[in-house]
Amino acid sequence: MRPAAVLSQLCAQLKSDILLLCGDKEVNPKSILKLMGCGIRAGDVVEVRCDGATEKEDLRAVVEAIQSGLGDEIVEV
Repeated sequence: MRPAAVLSQLCAQLKSDILLLCGDKEVNPKSILKLMGCGIRAGDVVEVRCDGATEKEDLRAVVEAIQSGLGDEIVEV
């Protein structure tokens, strides 16, 4: 499964409103089409924002998933 699909499926299961910021782009990662359309690539710096009753847990889950490589091999650059 592609990293965008992994992230989108994870975010869709979470209760918080989630926003990814990359450069001047903001995207709701619960929408795989919007996530893929924003063109985030390996090595890009991404800010994750969560808002809701479970925001701390949801933020932790999203960050851990991204740091784990979302199913892709992590290569140090």
